Amino acid sequence: MGACRAICLISWLVFAVAVSTPEARAAGDQKPPTVVKDPHYGEVLFYFYQDDYFPAIVRLMAAQQQAHLPNHGAEAELLLGGLYLSYGHHLRAAEIFERLLADNVDPQIRDRTWFFLSKIWLQRGYLAESEQALANIRDELPPELESERQMLKAQILIDQGRHDQAIEILNAWRGKNEWASYAKYNLSVAMVRSGRINSAVGMLDELGKLDPYNEELSSLRDKANLALGYAYLQDGQPLSAKPVLQRVRLSGPFSNKALLGVGWADAEIDNYQRALVPWMELRGRNLLDPAVQESMLAIPYAMAKLDSISQAADHYINAIEAFYEETSRIDSTIEKIESGELFDEFLSQDPTGTTGWYWKVEELPEGTESRYLYHLLATHKFQEGLKNYRDLAYLQRNLDGWQQSVDVYQSMLETRELAYYERLPRAEASLANADLDEMVQRKLEFDARLDSIEKSSDSLALATSREFSLWGEITAMERNPALQANIPEAEEVRHKIKLLKGVLQWELDKEFKVRAALIRRNLRQTGEALVETQRSRRQVDESIRNEPLLFEEFNQRVAGLDPKINEMRDRVDVSMAMQRAFLQTIAVDELQAQKQRLDTYTVQARFALAAIYDLSSTVGDASQ
Repeated sequence: MGACRAICLISWLVFAVAVSTPEARAAGDQKPPTVVKDPHYGEVLFYFYQDDYFPAIVRLMAAQQQAHLPNHGAEAELLLGGLYLSYGHHLRAAEIFERLLADNVDPQIRDRTWFFLSKIWLQRGYLAESEQALANIRDELPPELESERQMLKAQILIDQGRHDQAIEILNAWRGKNEWASYAKYNLSVAMVRSGRINSAVGMLDELGKLDPYNEELSSLRDKANLALGYAYLQDGQPLSAKPVLQRVRLSGPFSNKALLGVGWADAEIDNYQRALVPWMELRGRNLLDPAVQESMLAIPYAMAKLDSISQAADHYINAIEAFYEETSRIDSTIEKIESGELFDEFLSQDPTGTTGWYWKVEELPEGTESRYLYHLLATHKFQEGLKNYRDLAYLQRNLDGWQQSVDVYQSMLETRELAYYERLPRAEASLANADLDEMVQRKLEFDARLDSIEKSSDSLALATSREFSLWGEITAMERNPALQANIPEAEEVRHKIKLLKGVLQWELDKEFKVRAALIRRNLRQTGEALVETQRSRRQVDESIRNEPLLFEEFNQRVAGLDPKINEMRDRVDVSMAMQRAFLQTIAVDELQAQKQRLDTYTVQARFALAAIYDLSSTVGDASQ
């Protein structure tokens, strides 16, 4: 149930993030796609949707620290709270949720989040906080959650011992569903334990006769019949207890205790022959079950009552031997648990797989001790402790990977620094060859020269090389002495040269403004390029000055990671040792309790066997 609750809460939070905008809410019940505006948030979601929660947490916290989530601040906080919750950090998760659940949050999101928080608080045993979270719900929840909300209210009151208020809530319940059935069962058991059997009988009997439509309700019906049957037995009403206990399924998880109770109901009315029927059925079942162990003593007890003394003695002997063998196996298991070997076998199962609340034990380690683990894994405390131990082992491996990464970063930094100092002389030589001041001066000279050309309208100054060559040829012909003669032929040539020169001058004048504008534009672009080059040169000079400082800073940061990682590894090692000791305590205490129960049964069997031998000896002496 813990994994289901965490998964439901995290899934709801992601959905809440998606529908928190008006556009999304207007779309109806269909979940809209999540629009990711920050790449770092997309990376977090990539790991989240693969159930890799630890990498998602690391990247989300890093992105928050570096201010890489400007568009997803609130969503990231909600997601971080859900991720904390997936690792059982409900206190930190609750702090985040309570901080974000302000008036500007959508009312439906606010109420549902308070509802899920109440469930988590209740599971962790924080009854006052769970009750307060329910009180923060302002509106009625959807029908599928409203019933569970009422059940939570009743359950909190039951756990607080406020039975009258819980009864009032349950009596006002409208409709029948499985949540109401669970709440009634818990209330009935609480009443039985507080001595109010008559008040609980009606509810337990009603639950014991319900028509289940799933396995959960079938188990609940069996539990109700079992609780009612044993309540009748404790109250001295065996005739009422037997039919109730017979309603428990023979193939269900509560069949062993029900069979034992049916036998004792017959034994209470001195019908030992009938009592042997369910007890003999129990004899072939798992000896680890206390009901099976008790049946191994109940069988010879009934046989002794039926004067089958020899058979009773044989069964007592068989029970003593079975208890002794079981005790020896328990001692061996305790030794393996105390050595830590058993928990290492759990860690060897898919070490790189999912951590957190999602993780489940797929198969038990091989060996005789595995038969005891079913009972341990049935307890919430051991399951959560084992998950925490596995998470710590994952953190330990992750820190080892980070340590290797630090070594890689150090090598990369050294390689980069070496390459920098190898290339620096060549870069400085190239920079020295580039005289930017001279280039700027030449550009200014070009500007002044163009200004002079435009002012004097010197079109020849902007002529092309071909035009300039033609102009030179024409002027050379003009200076030819032969053309100075006062003859018709010379006059004709001078006229043609003048015409050619006029045509060329006209072409030059026609293109003058266009050419001047083009050159002016090129000079302006040249000036801009020179300014950018000067800026780049300053940046290069600044980089040359700062790069050694950056290398020193990076070296210090990389060198500072080692102590931090080592400190975290020490903390993880200490936590693992404490968690291992915690698990060992739970497991050993459970096994010691089983061993003590077996020892008690063994002593009872030995006394009963001795009494049979004494009785047989007394009868033998009397017959002689």
